[in-house]
Amino acid sequence: MIHFVSFVSVEEERRVRANDREYNEKFQYASNCIVTSKYNIITFLPVNLFEQFQEVANTYFLFLLILQLIPQISSLSWFTTIVPLALVLSITAVKDATDDYFRHKSDSQVNNRQSQVLIRGYLQNEKWMNVRVGDIIKLENNQFVAADLLLLSSSEPHGLCYIETAELDGETNMKVRQSISVTAELGDPNNLASFNGEVVCEPPNNKLDRFCGTLYWRDKKYTLTNQNMLLRGCVLRNTEACYGLVIFAGPDTKLMQNSGRTKFKRTSIDRLMNTLVLWIFGFLVCMGVILAVGNAVWEREVGSLFQSYLPWNPPVDNFLFNAFLSFWSYVIILNTRFDKARVILISSVEVIRLGHSYFINWDQHMFCSQCNTAAEARTTTLNEELGQVEYIFSDKTGTLTQNIMSFNKCSINGQTYGKCTHCKERLDFTPFNPLADPDFCFCDDSLLESVKVGDAHTHEFFRLLSLCHTVMSEELSEGELVYKAQSPDEGALVTAARNFGFVFRSRTPGTITTTEMGRPVTYTLLAILDFNNIRKRMSVIVRNPEGRIRLYCKGADTVLLERLHPCNQELMNITSDHLNEYAADGLRTLALAYKDLSEEEWEIWSESHSCADKATDYREDRLAAAYEQIEQDMMLLGATAIEDKLQEGVPETIAVLSLANIKIWVLTGDKQETAVNIGYSCKMLTDDMTEVFIISGHTVQSVRQELRSVCKEQQSSTPPHSSNLMENISGEFALIINGHSLAHALEADMELEFVLTACACKAVICCRVTPLQKALVVELIKKHKRAVTLAIGDGANDISMIKSAHIGVGISGQEGIQAVLASDYSFSQFRFLQRLLLVHGRWSYLRMCRFLCYFFYKNFAFTMVHFWFGFFCGFSAQTVYDQYFITLYNIVYTSLPVLAMGIFDQDVPDQRSLEYPKLYEPGQLNLLFNKKEFFICIAQGIYTSVVLFFVPYAVLSEATQSNGVPLADYQTFAVTTATALVIVVSVQICLDTGFWTVINHVFVWGSLGFYFTIMVALHSQTLFRIFPSQFHFVGHAQSTLLQPVVWLTIALATAICIVPVLAFRFLKLDLKPQLSDTVRKRAWRGVGSVSEGRLGARGGSRRSGYAFAHQEGFGELITSGKNMRLSSLFCFVFLIMNWNFLLTYSSRHTKTVLMNG
Repeated sequence: MIHFVSFVSVEEERRVRANDREYNEKFQYASNCIVTSKYNIITFLPVNLFEQFQEVANTYFLFLLILQLIPQISSLSWFTTIVPLALVLSITAVKDATDDYFRHKSDSQVNNRQSQVLIRGYLQNEKWMNVRVGDIIKLENNQFVAADLLLLSSSEPHGLCYIETAELDGETNMKVRQSISVTAELGDPNNLASFNGEVVCEPPNNKLDRFCGTLYWRDKKYTLTNQNMLLRGCVLRNTEACYGLVIFAGPDTKLMQNSGRTKFKRTSIDRLMNTLVLWIFGFLVCMGVILAVGNAVWEREVGSLFQSYLPWNPPVDNFLFNAFLSFWSYVIILNTRFDKARVILISSVEVIRLGHSYFINWDQHMFCSQCNTAAEARTTTLNEELGQVEYIFSDKTGTLTQNIMSFNKCSINGQTYGKCTHCKERLDFTPFNPLADPDFCFCDDSLLESVKVGDAHTHEFFRLLSLCHTVMSEELSEGELVYKAQSPDEGALVTAARNFGFVFRSRTPGTITTTEMGRPVTYTLLAILDFNNIRKRMSVIVRNPEGRIRLYCKGADTVLLERLHPCNQELMNITSDHLNEYAADGLRTLALAYKDLSEEEWEIWSESHSCADKATDYREDRLAAAYEQIEQDMMLLGATAIEDKLQEGVPETIAVLSLANIKIWVLTGDKQETAVNIGYSCKMLTDDMTEVFIISGHTVQSVRQELRSVCKEQQSSTPPHSSNLMENISGEFALIINGHSLAHALEADMELEFVLTACACKAVICCRVTPLQKALVVELIKKHKRAVTLAIGDGANDISMIKSAHIGVGISGQEGIQAVLASDYSFSQFRFLQRLLLVHGRWSYLRMCRFLCYFFYKNFAFTMVHFWFGFFCGFSAQTVYDQYFITLYNIVYTSLPVLAMGIFDQDVPDQRSLEYPKLYEPGQLNLLFNKKEFFICIAQGIYTSVVLFFVPYAVLSEATQSNGVPLADYQTFAVTTATALVIVVSVQICLDTGFWTVINHVFVWGSLGFYFTIMVALHSQTLFRIFPSQFHFVGHAQSTLLQPVVWLTIALATAICIVPVLAFRFLKLDLKPQLSDTVRKRAWRGVGSVSEGRLGARGGSRRSGYAFAHQEGFGELITSGKNMRLSSLFCFVFLIMNWNFLLTYSSRHTKTVLMNG
């Protein structure tokens, strides 16, 4: 993670003078050296330890270690604490050191790249780290841009250059940049060496699409925009060379400014665990207080009688001070066991999550062979949260749909085409048009006939499509055209015109060349009236070879139809009906129009447009007013309908997720009608719904009134005498809200009302929303609903939503990989979401809950024995078990079986999880691990500790060996109790495991074998000879375990602990079975799954839909002078056995191996 600290005042503006390092150094601008590492060799140890001891748990560990060094209060050796503490610190330090090493390596690689810098009139090779603000750099083809540069000149005509911005925004399509005209001719190093222009611009910021500055040179000033900038991280493509002036360097570049801190996401189980840990600590302190009080009483009543031959150790001089020391002794005993368990808990949880992440990566059912993309868990901390999702927020285009557009239907002069009622095969355009795209698919031959017979309206329709766009063309060979469009929509429209005989061939800043019906035609491009989200349209003004000037416009029907000449009323009515029909089919629509201009009209408008374009203040508003002036009284040509097909399996996925009680909200920038009809197509909306509400108010009052009307309608379906009206609504409702209405609904005084109304609906569609509104909606649900949220999208506009949700999922689709880079999980198809949640998510939640329940149970069964022992040892803080058993209990004897259960366990197979979506609900309701379940585990652990202490105590106090020697000695009792404990918790893990693998068997029986082997070894003659002061009880374990009464005692304790658990579980299975129990029973009996039923198909309704995924700014670039030119199971066992080491590398390795999770 990158941290930048500034010790200077906030920069309000930046002043940069070319070729003048002395002047620029006065401002102390950052160098171009990038430092993302946190440590160096000298600072690593102190800084890393300081950071680790910021954790309260580690500090508390250190506190216990200090207490254990005080002989008056410690009955344990110091290594029982130092070993786990050192283990935790070492693992974390190794992980941090490894991560920082790779950061150092990456920094060094980047900082030592070579760049050509113009110094004193000569180009010299300099490392990137030595580049300074104000330097002029030469870039060559396929080189990375070293810093944020102002483009001065290029080897291309008109000062153009082409860049790839994948590292910035994930988009792989090339973009064009252009220098301002006054510097475009400075292509020679000698000319550039004398360039002394000064740039005054905005301070460093993270806005990738915005730059505002002014160049002062030769007593003139020139406006600078983002189209004049080359940003660090871009790659120069298809350009021989260019020169740029460094404006921002190093940490001030926009790339580094966007490398801020990512929000750390934690699961609800993690948050609950923090609370439970504090409760456990408080509980153990209370136990310590009780035992300390007992010590005071015992010392006063009984201990005083032994003072003559068993005096208190100095400095103890009274029973109260002895009780005070006893309290700290018990704090050490009880909490040392708990803290060592906590270390194992944290490490085990990370290993389990790592295993679950590998299962996701290895799942062949989530592998897309078409794009050769596997699912990827980009985080290991959120897997169990996947099993608790209640709300899914989804983008539409590219997420639910394929974002691959095809020209489907059109309306020309009142005639609709593309219904395919009489044409069964797609048209072959090759005989008619040798330049046709062979992949283009269209079925209605009547449209082709209309073109062939020379219908004027049809020709004008496709002429508009071939001219009104910002597509760039590359001709690889004669007739082999490749279009580079800023959006799939534009590409589909230009391709359609190409196939119907109007072929866009090439463009220059002032011309557009086409081939119309086999005849080459060159139009003079007079102006491009650029698209933006407010205008919702774009226009071009061209002059044809005959000298006639015409404006062509395409855009949303809502904005274009109202700008038509009144004589178009009848045609507009017919076309509107066609638009509604197209939108009802879920198609993306545009209306097309034109307007003839006289020379006089053009001259007058051109002058006003030129003034607006050169304005230094309110330039965008002035240009918008000029565009509005000319785009009036147009003549309607028709409309287009583009199909953005649903991805495979989307309706089925949404239906299954809905049955799992997951509510799906679609947040899209598309028009309401298009989004609604896609909602019907993907079965989010159905005709069986009680009501579909639409909120479309433009004012606060109207939105509030509409929300209250919806709320009243919902409450009318609520059963009478319901305690919570909004929580007990019967009937299926859907809510659709527009972006302008949503802006009011998100205001503080209305947000709660909106949340209650929307959450009572089965489906919600938010249309025309901005990326910020997407994030705000997610935050709103997180704020007012205690529910886990998931956001899924494929584009850069979904990043804020993905980062805001508890879980972010990126689709690797047509809009680059930026959403994937910001996500927690990624795959290539929306349909994989059901398997991610219903299989991997549910299993992860189930496994983690079972792991935690068992973990707390076994540790309370272990720890509470010391509490009972305190009442029989004079509250002297003597331990029941020897210190080696205490150290190894959680590390060796009981760690692997529960780890195997946490990684491999499952209640039902994956197919059953998909067939029975209701199995997902326990995670949503948090039924498997909560405060109630925690206390049940604690109660069972305490009960087990009572049995494990008092049964051996009662039996052994009266028992004797075969030779008559009493068995009532401390070491025999310790061995018997420890053995009973290990056996009981092993039997319990066998009962808790629902899915046995070879690894489970090896770990369970292997752990028992380890216990007996280690115990015998610790009581052996060999260790006694080597360490006589540490191993006193030679052969005691062997002699104890040879006594039949000992094994009878262990068997009795085991039966008393386990039989009630078995009885309770059988009764629960018989009287109150869970759905998973029923599913397993049906599977055992061979009964097939219950059919979930298919959702009804959607009936027809007519709405209009608008689609225009075009970026603002390319029209201005074109007209200013641009011409785009393009010339295994064993591996996993090994993983578990080495989990502490492999935690460091978990995020960098995946395998495409099929594993049955």
